[in-house]
Amino acid sequence: MSGNRRKAFLVSAAVVGGAMLMTACQDGDAATDTGAAQSSSSATPVGDAATPSGSSAAGSGRSTDKNSDATGKGTEDAAGSGADTGNGKREPVGQSCGANDISWSTRSETQAGGYILVMAKAKPGITCYLPAALPTVAFGSDGTQAGPAEQATGKQIKLSGSTTAYAGVNPKTTNGNGGKELDFIIVGVGDDDPNPVSLPVGTITVEDPIVTNWHTAPADAVPFS
Repeated sequence: MSGNRRKAFLVSAAVVGGAMLMTACQDGDAATDTGAAQSSSSATPVGDAATPSGSSAAGSGRSTDKNSDATGKGTEDAAGSGADTGNGKREPVGQSCGANDISWSTRSETQAGGYILVMAKAKPGITCYLPAALPTVAFGSDGTQAGPAEQATGKQIKLSGSTTAYAGVNPKTTNGNGGKELDFIIVGVGDDDPNPVSLPVGTITVEDPIVTNWHTAPADAVPFS
């Protein structure tokens, strides 16, 4: 090989080698930039993903607070149910008795000049409450109604099983021979009872009648005028 050709080859080889070196450097830089970009790109979503996770946790905390509020309201509602007894406590309200919830019976008594003892028991399977008020007792087709034999109001009575409530009716509180003769009385649990009952009592004379409150002992149901 001549000197000129050898020189040209070396120059050519040097140029090609330099070009390859430059290409390799560029490739290396590109690889470095790409790796950094990929590393940065992959790191960023992790941070973003962590933020929603924190928000989700905060949301769970709010949900728990709401549940706690709901529980508190439920407790308050439950505590507020029932009838106020006046001492800061509440008692469950029971079913009020109607005349058709009761098995009725009567008998004549001789004490206090003679009166009719009315007896009330709950029918089988029924539990109900007689109100702290006079029973409604009426006489005859004109609806003559018995007045109170006691000044104070009685107590509410729970009827269930064998428990019996008693009320005494004096059909005639006047002297003399006045009055009307009847053989039955009409009894209801209060004036608004939709199903009053007619009870046979034998022949009685009625004039200015009176009735006691309900009592749990027959001796307390004597209608003294």
